[in-house]
Amino acid sequence: MRSRKSFLLLFVFLLILTPASAEMKGKKFTPEEIKKMSETKAVIETRLGNIELKFFPEAAPGHVNNFLELAKKGFYDGTTFHRVIPGFMIQGGDPNTKSPDRSKHGQGGPGYTIKAEFSEKPHKRGILSMARAQDPNSAGSQFFICVANASFLDGKYSIFGEVTSGIEVVDQIVGQPRDKRDNPNDRVEMKVKIVEKQ
Repeated sequence: MRSRKSFLLLFVFLLILTPASAEMKGKKFTPEEIKKMSETKAVIETRLGNIELKFFPEAAPGHVNNFLELAKKGFYDGTTFHRVIPGFMIQGGDPNTKSPDRSKHGQGGPGYTIKAEFSEKPHKRGILSMARAQDPNSAGSQFFICVANASFLDGKYSIFGEVTSGIEVVDQIVGQPRDKRDNPNDRVEMKVKIVEKQ
């Protein structure tokens, strides 16, 4: 079991390469900003159906804000879920996946990193968490959704939301035929829409 956990952790490190020159973003948020983010939802649209998300800005405001800002700019549109591991998670958010060159899938980001926001929230089925390289402060745009409980990630990755609807779509995505790098054979592209409370 320990070797399986170590193996899976390698996949969560995801071959994300963080350029030495990448700036790290960090900011303080007001209670009003936290409240607004908690009332904001996201919908990930895919050819297999939609996944609806709610956010945890009280636990990871920087990660929530980062995801929302990127989504509003259309950063995620046309990217894919490029790593799917049954019994573990699906991962997406790499701008390199807009290219058909699979050799660079899993290595891209927005050009900056964000400070880790680890919490006591557990990595359970449906949790939305941030992928990173070995440096805890190396997250950028790549995220993953747990398809099963993964307590060995607790306190090591920044949880910033969870699936509220469409977990069956997540299950369909993780079950897609994939190559030796766990990249689905047929692209599972996404478009992310942000829904703010009116």
